[in-house]
Amino acid sequence: MKILIADDEPISLLYLQAVLEEWDYEVVTASDGNQACEILQSPDAPMLAIIDWMMPGMDGIDVCRVVRESVKDRYVYMIMLTGKSETEFIVEAMNAGADDFISKPFNIDELQVRVRAGRRIADLEQKLRIKASHDALTGLYNRGTILEILQKELTRHQRNKHSFAIIFGDLDHFKRINDDFGHLAGDMVLREAAARISAVLRPYDSLGRYGGEELLIVLPGCDAIEATEIAERVRLAICNKPVTTDAGDVPTSLSMGVAVIAQGQQISFNGLIHLADAALYIAKDKGRNRVELAI
Repeated sequence: MKILIADDEPISLLYLQAVLEEWDYEVVTASDGNQACEILQSPDAPMLAIIDWMMPGMDGIDVCRVVRESVKDRYVYMIMLTGKSETEFIVEAMNAGADDFISKPFNIDELQVRVRAGRRIADLEQKLRIKASHDALTGLYNRGTILEILQKELTRHQRNKHSFAIIFGDLDHFKRINDDFGHLAGDMVLREAAARISAVLRPYDSLGRYGGEELLIVLPGCDAIEATEIAERVRLAICNKPVTTDAGDVPTSLSMGVAVIAQGQQISFNGLIHLADAALYIAKDKGRNRVELAI
């Protein structure tokens, strides 16, 4: 697990780094509060942090407050490190958002126990967040999360005017799959379809289960040509070979509707979804296993 150490004293910083690396942590360091705050707000931020109270720029209390106010998509477990041990200072640190408190000079055994406790809590928090945001069957984003991602991308488009696209996909004849092969086989088809699609998307694309056998893909920075090419790549990944299940091999295909917002174009959230949904129905009407671009 990655852990941040924020301390302006070089000797203390190096000592803590050596100890934590010996315990198999991936250590990230910061020498002042501003740098620590920037690291903890970054997308790939550590979930554990040991923060010195007294630092140049922002002190440890300020770092805790800012992180608690600004970081909402994950939980950062923060341990305050300071020579102050009076009750009022401990209360101040906890009220600012610190989770634990270690007095200087610290005992190595105590530090190890407190860091281990923080890691357990951070791991549990991460598991709970994944459970709340992901579909239990496929492991994809659930409906609420993928729609939230779409709303954020639409807001970003309105601010930066960049193009992006969405794809509505629907597994063809899924009811027939359940009827002919059984619901357990249908579940296996959904899981395999999710895995195949994930494998051909770009790292920064988002894929979610919209409902039942319907899937929603959000494609940042895509124009119509790029979005259609990605959709075709997804279609081929699904239909190129049957899905192997306990009930036998199941031929599977996917119909898709693509909607694109060009640079500077304005459209509502519901309007964008309606465009992609209408294109999906056209794909179904034209024989399924195909991609249609909304006009």
